[in-house]
Amino acid sequence: MIHVVVVEDDAMNALLFRKLLEKRCGYHVTVTESPEELLALVRAGDVALVLMDVSLGNSLYQGEPVSGVELSRMLKSDPATCRVPVVLATAHAMRGDAEALLAESKADSYLSKPIVDHAAFVDQIRRSVRAEAA
Repeated sequence: MIHVVVVEDDAMNALLFRKLLEKRCGYHVTVTESPEELLALVRAGDVALVLMDVSLGNSLYQGEPVSGVELSRMLKSDPATCRVPVVLATAHAMRGDAEALLAESKADSYLSKPIVDHAAFVDQIRRSVRAEAA
């Protein structure tokens, strides 16, 4: 079964992502705000994709606040985890934001919140998972 990790600090967004990914895609979903849990799951080798919130208000790594951008960069700079696609999810959706966030984070793609078009969201995630499998 395809395993997706959702890193999200908003309970409503986390619930929406979980429902869409489980019900429409049939994926196994783990929701976490813990950088340690995220890194352990991805390093274990069974994660097909990480859906990463950019602004994580409650996440600490080694005692310091950490953003989704920083976590994405950590995943992409580690040879053990760099092949796992990271999709950023953010409400920062002004012109130019996507390109800047992707460059800074080294993430694979970007989607803006709120998720209004559920079918487009599911399609984007499926494409990212298929690209990783290829």
